[in-house]
Amino acid sequence: MQAVILVGGMGTRLRPLTYQTPKQMLPLVGIPLIEVALGNLARYGVTDAVLSLGYLPDRFTEAYPDGVISGIRVSYAVESEPLDTAGAIRFAARTAGVDDTFVVVNGDVLTDLDVGALIAFHRTRGASATIALHPVEDPSRFGVVSTDPTGRVRAFVEKPPRDQAPTNLINAGTYVFEPSVLDSIAPDRRVSVERETFPALVRTGELYAMADGAYWLDTGTPATYLQANMDILAGRDHRADLTLCAGSWVHETARVDGSARLHRVVVDRECVVGEDAVVEEAVLLPGAVIESGAVVRHSIVGPGAVIGAFSHLGPTCVVGSHEHVAPGSELSGDVRLGGV
Repeated sequence: MQAVILVGGMGTRLRPLTYQTPKQMLPLVGIPLIEVALGNLARYGVTDAVLSLGYLPDRFTEAYPDGVISGIRVSYAVESEPLDTAGAIRFAARTAGVDDTFVVVNGDVLTDLDVGALIAFHRTRGASATIALHPVEDPSRFGVVSTDPTGRVRAFVEKPPRDQAPTNLINAGTYVFEPSVLDSIAPDRRVSVERETFPALVRTGELYAMADGAYWLDTGTPATYLQANMDILAGRDHRADLTLCAGSWVHETARVDGSARLHRVVVDRECVVGEDAVVEEAVLLPGAVIESGAVVRHSIVGPGAVIGAFSHLGPTCVVGSHEHVAPGSELSGDVRLGGV
């Protein structure tokens, strides 16, 4: 089974973390999201994947020079200009020579969806394309999908107002496609799968959808990126070797002073947490330094960044790579520190 992984976005909602790193290469408790996503696909028989790249493609090719991620053979399709979602799927699939039923995954979604069940549903219905659905409280940020009792899609509404949504079942960013769908996607312009390809398949009755109560999280904002890490600390992960200490994960190369207090924290490689520091529900990316007496809550500290002594960072600060927060600083709210 082959898969197309959409990883070409610029990750603007996660800046400044994504100025130098694609969002799918940001770590979730020490492991890049792309590895977590492909690891889930490998459990359901996906053997080969093509990464649809656009933004900072070298970060992927340099990280995986042997062309294998989580046991899956990978190839790369680098867009010379943005093609939007459907255009990216077509370009990547054609580049990789996909010629049979294949899976499409939005690369910034964290999920434990049973992809095998989705494929079986797709084949049973004889669909040209099938969408995995997920229930949410507020569907206004997503593509909403309504179906008949067989799962045939009646309507696909992209980001409707909350009070006008026909259902709370949203497009969860995992699809199964037949190669025939690629023929309907124009090759020479931007094409949206949500706004063009899916509505066209609805009109011909070839689009189906399967609701699933699986864990699902769009990791593309600071709040949800933090949530993804906290969920993994809480046990929502398939890693057998994830060792926690009092609910936190501390890389073996990190140094945490014995007087520091950690609560549900990710402390990545070569981080330093000084004496009497307090860090709660936060992510410290590789090489981050929390100096003595500093307090960091519900925040993300980027690679090599330094939080000065006796500073206070509150929800939800994002400190970019190698930024320095002056000693004694008081920061809270949607604070973003760092540029290109």
